[in-house]
Amino acid sequence: MIVTNEDRLACSVHLSDDGRSVIIIDQTQLPNRELFLTLDTVEELVDAIKTLAVRGAPAIGICAGYGMYILALQEETGSYETFTEHMEKYAEELIAARPTAVNLSWAVRRMMQAVYGSAGMEVSGIKELLRRECIAIHDEDIQMCRRISEYGLSLVKPGDGILTHCNAGPLATSRYGTALGPILLGKEQGIDFKVFSDETRPLLQGARLTSYELQKAGVDVTLICDNMASIVMKNGWVQACFVGCDRIAANGDFANKIGTSGVAILAKHYGIPFYTLGPTSTIDMNCPAGADIRIEQRNPDEIRSMWYKEPMALAEVKCYNPAFDVTDHELLTAIVTDRGIVYPPFDVNLKKLFA
Repeated sequence: MIVTNEDRLACSVHLSDDGRSVIIIDQTQLPNRELFLTLDTVEELVDAIKTLAVRGAPAIGICAGYGMYILALQEETGSYETFTEHMEKYAEELIAARPTAVNLSWAVRRMMQAVYGSAGMEVSGIKELLRRECIAIHDEDIQMCRRISEYGLSLVKPGDGILTHCNAGPLATSRYGTALGPILLGKEQGIDFKVFSDETRPLLQGARLTSYELQKAGVDVTLICDNMASIVMKNGWVQACFVGCDRIAANGDFANKIGTSGVAILAKHYGIPFYTLGPTSTIDMNCPAGADIRIEQRNPDEIRSMWYKEPMALAEVKCYNPAFDVTDHELLTAIVTDRGIVYPPFDVNLKKLFA
């Protein structure tokens, strides 16, 4: 696959025309305002990452790669030692913005490895290497999403109804996304689907982001409340479920946005294929089963008051707000990765993927 500059510009993160700034769409403003931010300083980059103006692990990594490059361009020193010292400081600040975000630290450290491997070169030459490296980070994600999209597209036929949960499109990744990738790639090829987008409470990623992306792409999308998934399945309107994944265990159990396991249970009841789509890097062969995946607990105010003019519950009411749930592998039809489609038995076939 040849990645063009048009592919990069179609993403939620890209370099400015002059190559000296990072341009992002502010995801906190969607869907009501399409606001693009120009990031020129380490302070602006850190703030964008902290406030979730840029979100989604791959998108954060892409942003960090570009960020390290534009910061390098601002360095006027000709000394390798001074240049490296300053770049290390930028790296520390960016990683500290979200220390648990693996793609962020991975991308920053990858850029620093390019610096460390260039001892003895002119600083101007190192800057050129960093330009190539940040573009490579972006290009690799586009290629990965393209492969996932192609494999996923082979699982459905024109006119199918597809139900999705949360957001796993280009806003969170690059050109196509993962779970939304087959739908968007299909649209490019003249293949139309009817998509039902769960609103995805309590943060409403399906409503704010997924339905936004699909509507803008000209896809036939219908937004539904999470508790409406059963009736659209019962009506025969859904032929497949596509969801993303945050972590896949060695036995095929996987964690995704809260509510995913409920969709899988319904799909099993109605005999609808249920797929999770994600990069091979999401598979953790050191994690035996879903029970070993730690689930993050989030702020109760996301349930009580975040999206309301006034609180919808008393302040003293207890709230249980897990960020993810774990879907049992027995509910899963297949796992779609950039290396191919993995079918049961997952504990056997996932190992083959890495052989």
